[in-house]
Amino acid sequence: MRRLALGTVVALGLAVVVIMLTTPRPAEASIHEIIAALCRAGGEEVVPFGQNKDGESFLRALMATGFITSIESTATTLTINFDPTVPNSKFRSTGGPVSFTSPTGVLVTLNPGVEPDPAFPAHAVCNNLR
Repeated sequence: MRRLALGTVVALGLAVVVIMLTTPRPAEASIHEIIAALCRAGGEEVVPFGQNKDGESFLRALMATGFITSIESTATTLTINFDPTVPNSKFRSTGGPVSFTSPTGVLVTLNPGVEPDPAFPAHAVCNNLR
């Protein structure tokens, strides 16, 4: 009887361990910030937030894919160089550079200028892009 009880306890313990190891942990959803920013209504926070782990910017992923090829900055200028021909870029070229002055007075140049690709499904259903 003692052996049977010990065997049952060990079997239950192993079953609990197996269940714990095979049950997936909950995952948080993530929305790409650029697409979410284009499609959200006037200024509310993007929820759930995208790739902003420990203060790291979503730029990390855009640079890793090759969509952003380089970023050059000085105290008064910021130039972001894009390659919209990379697969899954979700944006297309406007044909030439686009420049504007930021609220802090920095001249920002997008080279080439990029705009949402209407063929990308998330852009196709975004009310702000219609």
